[in-house]
Amino acid sequence: MMKTNSAPRPHRGVIVPMVTPVTPDTHLDEGAVARILAHLQAGRVHGVFVLGTTGEARSVPSAIRDRLVQLAVEESNKRTFVYAGINGSSAAESVATGNKYLRMGVDAVVAHIPARFEQHPQAVLKYFSELCEGLEGDLILYNIPLTTNLSLPIELCKETARRPRVIGLKDSENNAVRMVQLLRELGDQQGFSIFIGTGPLMAKGLLLGAEGIVPSVGNIAPGLCRELYDSAVRGDVSGTEALHRRFMEMSNLYQNGRELGHSIAMLKAAMSWMGLCGGSMLPPLKPVNEAESLELRERMIAAGLAVGESSATVGRLATA
Repeated sequence: MMKTNSAPRPHRGVIVPMVTPVTPDTHLDEGAVARILAHLQAGRVHGVFVLGTTGEARSVPSAIRDRLVQLAVEESNKRTFVYAGINGSSAAESVATGNKYLRMGVDAVVAHIPARFEQHPQAVLKYFSELCEGLEGDLILYNIPLTTNLSLPIELCKETARRPRVIGLKDSENNAVRMVQLLRELGDQQGFSIFIGTGPLMAKGLLLGAEGIVPSVGNIAPGLCRELYDSAVRGDVSGTEALHRRFMEMSNLYQNGRELGHSIAMLKAAMSWMGLCGGSMLPPLKPVNEAESLELRERMIAAGLAVGESSATVGRLATA
C-alpha cells in the first residue's frame, strides 16, 4: 500500500538542484551564490542540493566544491535543508568528502555510483555498504542512469534503505512503472524519503505519496515548484495537473530534447537574463551562443518570466 502525504516526514518538499555559478575565468561566483540562494528562499523551497548533476559536479574543482558547500550552509542558516553530492571515484574518497561536508553542516550527503560500475553491477551494494559504514551522518541514494549508465535495482534500493544512516532516495529515472513500484515497495518505510528527480513524473509521484521533488526548473521558478508540491499535498489532483503543465512549459525553455550539458548551459543562460548569475560553464561544457541566448530571452518573455534588457549587463553584474 502506498503512503499518503498526510504525515510528511522531516526530509521532504522541494529540493532544488542548484547550478554552480562561475565567472568567465571559472572561479566560483560567490555573489551569484548568495543571489540564487536568496531567490530560492523567496520561493519558499524546502532545500537546496549542491554539487549534483545540474551543478556540473564532475567538473567542479575541489576548492570550489568546499567553498560552495560552506556558502550554502551559511546562507541557509538552518532555514532550508542543504544536501551535497559526493561522487568520488572510490568509496574511501566519497566517505572522506562526505564526512567533511557533514562536519561543515549539511543535512545529508547524496551519492550515486561511480560511472565505471556499469561494468561491475555486483559491486554496487558493496559500494553503498562502505559508504554507510564510513559516513558520520545521513546519506541519500541517487539513481541517475543517464550519467551512470546503470539503473539501481529496486531490490538493491530496498536492502540499502534498511541500513543505518540511509534516509532517502533521489530517483532520476524517467520510468513511470519503476516509480510506482518504488513507492509501493519503499513507500511505507519509516525514516526513508523518496524524491522524484525527473520532471515529467513529479506531479504523479507527489500525488502517489513521494515525499518530495528535485526540480532543476526550481532554479528559475522556485515559487511554481512550491505551489505544485503544496497542491499535491492537499490532494488537489486537477490543480496539481494544471500546475504541472505550467511546470513543464518552464522546463522546456531550457530542456526540450536537448542533451544534458546543453540544457544546463541553457538553464544558466535563462538565469543570466533574470540577473541571478552569468552564463559561464565549467569545461568541458560550453555556454550557449548569443543567438541561442537571445532566442531564449524571447521565449522567456512569452512564458511570463521577468528578464533583463541585456545578458552582457547581467554578466557584468554577476561577476562584480
